[in-house]
Amino acid sequence: MLDVLIKNGDVYDGTGRNAIKANIAVKDGKIVEIGNVNAEANHVLDAAGLVVSPGFVDLHTHSDFTLAANGRAESQVHQGVTTEVVGQCGVSCAPARSNSDIALMSPGFIDGAVDTDWRSFGEYLDHLDKTPLGVNVAAFVGHGTIHRAIVGDALRPADEDEMDGMVALLDESIEGGAYGFSTGLEYWPGSLASPDQLADLAKVAAKHNVLYATHVRNRDLFYDLGFGEALATARAAGARLQISHIQPKFGAPEYAMQHAIDMCEEARGHGVDVAFDVIPHDWSHTHVIAILPQWAREGGSEKVRERLRDPVAREKIKRNPRPMWRLVNSDGWNKIVLMQSEANKDLVGMSFDEIGRRKNSHPYDAVLDLLLDEEVTDMNHLMWTSQSFNNGDIKLALEQPQCAVISDTQALAPYGCLKHHIGSLSGYGWAARFLSHYVRDEGILTLQEGIRRITSLPAERLGVSDRGVLKTGAYADITVFDAAHIKSHATVETPRKYATGIAHVIVNGKIPMLDGKRTEVDSGMVLRSQ
Repeated sequence: MLDVLIKNGDVYDGTGRNAIKANIAVKDGKIVEIGNVNAEANHVLDAAGLVVSPGFVDLHTHSDFTLAANGRAESQVHQGVTTEVVGQCGVSCAPARSNSDIALMSPGFIDGAVDTDWRSFGEYLDHLDKTPLGVNVAAFVGHGTIHRAIVGDALRPADEDEMDGMVALLDESIEGGAYGFSTGLEYWPGSLASPDQLADLAKVAAKHNVLYATHVRNRDLFYDLGFGEALATARAAGARLQISHIQPKFGAPEYAMQHAIDMCEEARGHGVDVAFDVIPHDWSHTHVIAILPQWAREGGSEKVRERLRDPVAREKIKRNPRPMWRLVNSDGWNKIVLMQSEANKDLVGMSFDEIGRRKNSHPYDAVLDLLLDEEVTDMNHLMWTSQSFNNGDIKLALEQPQCAVISDTQALAPYGCLKHHIGSLSGYGWAARFLSHYVRDEGILTLQEGIRRITSLPAERLGVSDRGVLKTGAYADITVFDAAHIKSHATVETPRKYATGIAHVIVNGKIPMLDGKRTEVDSGMVLRSQ
């Protein structure tokens, strides 16, 4: 007897081919037949009028800690995601020297939510293995986390001996199961790394044939230097390159997106294996603390607090001519919104224009005051979002066949220890928004091509051949949805609304979502590169 039989659906295999009418048979976690299958099954799902596709693969997330805290991945499962790739932008939960390192470097960290019983990367994956997971998880190891484990919080690049230690630790982490290596070059300590150092580390990724993913050094005024460095690093290292969320930011010239695409095409013509991805909306999010100049970050959180309280140091911080968001020194405070705060939950969703008026202060001072309001362990997790992207750039990127679609967010739940978390405005609706807005409504891509961008394309970039496609012998990661009605309901005002239009989700042959409702099943697994 079969475990699951999906009948009468329009089957899109994830490769970009047109749909076929077929039934799909699932047994022991795998797809065993696709075609005119009629057999008894424990679960028979009628998909008449619905799309049957591979489960969605989110190639770029920051769920490293939130999955450890609540592995059910409610926000992702509710929109058809079956696999997440964590450890992006240079930050990951491991390797670490201490619990304080984990607290500082783990995206979405919540004090007391998890027994942080790991130090090595393999031990972190072992911890996830023991956690019931709603989705499969592949994890990258972050440059910033490795740098901290070797160099600490000193405001300087690694020296030669320390670089040897970082290379060895990266090698150990990939052998421990990391599926790739990531950098976040707009952030400390990635901003300190030289191209030579980055290439030495990317060579380790190349040796193991895992992906090198980078949040480039700059995507605004000097965007071409940032993208050029990424391409040069991959070329020098012989590494496979994924440029994360490629869309340029406010401050870049209007031709920057086309120029970035042209740069990638030329590098590809010279043998560089490069692809890229986009977030399917025009909001950009990051840590508030990233607005501080490098000198203000030296010495750790307590030293930062001292400087923020010092009027002279504060004014020097505000004069920073190169903030991470050029909206800041353009006084674009009406386009910047508080997204995550433990100390000021009542202000979440407000623009900094509004927050400044409420606090009777300049918006920039309001920003720095909010950092001071947070506990030391929460300062790194204060988040904001801004309308820094251009929708035309997103459309242009999506027209490129090598462009995947990502969430750049965290797996969340509107209850328990994650109920106040919001990793980004795409957290509860990225896949639904992509399929509804850009595919169905705007017609930028056909449905079959849109499905490829969030299934087989990211799986291929990751290096996984038995997920992201519907074929005999593949793992049964399957999403059944209503293409005419799938929709995101997440907004700045209501960011924690589940998407609608997903009928069923199958992960490794079991059913965590049935008839539009979450079940008690958590059948995800940890994917390891070795």
